[in-house]
Amino acid sequence: ERGGNNSFTHEALTLKYKLDNQFELVFVVGFQKILTLTYVDKLIDDVHKEFRDKYRNEFQQKGTLGLLNGTFDFKEDFLRLLRDAEESSRVRAPTVMKTFEQSLKSQKTVKCMIETRGEKPKEKVKNKKNKGPKKEGTEAVAAPGKASAGDKQPPAAGDKEELTKDEILQKNREEFFRRHKKAGEKSSKSPKPEAQKEKGKKPRVWDLGNSNAKVLDYSNSATNGSAEAAPAEEFDRDTALGDRNREPGRLYDLEYESDDEAEEEKVTQNPSKPSAKKGGGLGGMFGMLKGLVGSKSLTREDMDPVLEKMKDHLIAKNVAAEIAVQLCESVAKKLEGKVMGTFTTVTSTVKQALQEALVQILQPQRRVDVLRDVLEAQRHRRPYVVTFCGVNGVGKSTNLAKISFWLIENGFSVLIAACDTFRAGAVEQLRTHTRRLNALHPPDSHGGRTMVQLYEKGYGKDAAGIAMEAISYARNQGFDVVLVDTAGRMQDNAPLMTALAKLIAVNTPDLVLFVGEALVGNEAVDQLVKFNKALADHSMAQTPRLIDGIVLTKFDTIDDKVGAAISMTYITSKPIVFVGTGQTYCDLRSLNAKAVVAALMKA
Repeated sequence: ERGGNNSFTHEALTLKYKLDNQFELVFVVGFQKILTLTYVDKLIDDVHKEFRDKYRNEFQQKGTLGLLNGTFDFKEDFLRLLRDAEESSRVRAPTVMKTFEQSLKSQKTVKCMIETRGEKPKEKVKNKKNKGPKKEGTEAVAAPGKASAGDKQPPAAGDKEELTKDEILQKNREEFFRRHKKAGEKSSKSPKPEAQKEKGKKPRVWDLGNSNAKVLDYSNSATNGSAEAAPAEEFDRDTALGDRNREPGRLYDLEYESDDEAEEEKVTQNPSKPSAKKGGGLGGMFGMLKGLVGSKSLTREDMDPVLEKMKDHLIAKNVAAEIAVQLCESVAKKLEGKVMGTFTTVTSTVKQALQEALVQILQPQRRVDVLRDVLEAQRHRRPYVVTFCGVNGVGKSTNLAKISFWLIENGFSVLIAACDTFRAGAVEQLRTHTRRLNALHPPDSHGGRTMVQLYEKGYGKDAAGIAMEAISYARNQGFDVVLVDTAGRMQDNAPLMTALAKLIAVNTPDLVLFVGEALVGNEAVDQLVKFNKALADHSMAQTPRLIDGIVLTKFDTIDDKVGAAISMTYITSKPIVFVGTGQTYCDLRSLNAKAVVAALMKA
């Protein structure tokens, strides 16, 4: 699925590889990254051709594994090819500058470079002569129009120019006075204010409001950890929970009903009817088999039209353009030279290969199991810390509350650290969520234990310091999980990205989740790349801490344009841990790779 990139770097080594799909071989060359070897591409191409041509018959008789498991001698051939490649890079002559005779300047004659004084003025005079009649013609056309507008007889030919100028001046004067007169009338009509407004702004006082700022300040740091900070709140449980038939504590998979099977049935039924009508016997049979490939190796020319349509389809489904190109390139390299089955079309083969690649991309090797990791942290008697980061307005606080609800339903106590000390209302939003969650899971249902609490220090404070204090408080009070909410920031804002890197470096959370919208396309790649780069650049650690997973929000607003999921996982190789699908606490899902790919491939 990443065959479009033909190189891989690991620490001080670089590996370049080439695929031979006909015989299912991979040729790999490894060298030190610090060396700039210009002959590597030539070497790997030469080795590929030599090896394939030398053992072609053995491959066809024994198969690839039969040859590789046996004995074969290729060392001498490899050393010869390596020497040839090295010599070809040395023998390559340096670029020589062109001589004067080879340049374009030498082909010009002296006569064409001489400029005579009389030529250009003559051209200008000609142009002026050409322009002159046009101007005279336009004046002649304009003058009768003016004369007819004023109901005047045309003047004599001798004083035509003087009269025209006088008329123009007179009309300009009249127009000028008319405009000023109108402006004066408008200003006189407008009513004058009875009293001039005082300079400076005054704050608006609302009828039901309160002008006292102290009454409106709810960020009281003394309420941290106390049950009174989050009093029970009465509200409609159905609106907060949504589905009442769900299983408590279970994280359901994304669901998507695919119509591919019904479409395939229609496609298979329809072609047979016209073929029967057009002609019987062999003609009808050949009409049915048109486009099928039998025992033929695929070439790039066969796949290019299909891949071009696939690329446009992926971009239309919100996959980043650069990643769509790389995916199609990977599929082409994976299929080039591969022998097709008897009754398969190029389109179906390419589509199936692309689907397999997309499923593999959405299922990264490292899977994040939050519940298992929380239990592991419990055994070490420490809280499990999760930090949320992302750009502005993607839904960090809302999805943090959903994850809190899911953790509480699985029997874990949660401390929410309000480290967004910048956005107005951020602390109050988390406090409201805390009250709601405590109303849904009151302490009476959990043996008198408050399952969720808010740790906050108001606004304008250092976020890294608040997170450190919250983790220490959770350790002392025996909380299972700490969820750290951070302020939204754009990926180009260097000071805020430095502050985020400091928060992560100082507190070393167990999980760093990037919260991103499912609505974005190319912007998803830019956000993730720059967030990871900023965390790496501003971290003082030897191995900097980067993003561990992704929370994909607003998934219910995009229908089948699910390309952002592909873009985010492709660029980071990190899993999508949670998917936000609605406004209630239960609208949290785990990613179902096959459902996403089915939506992505839908026409």
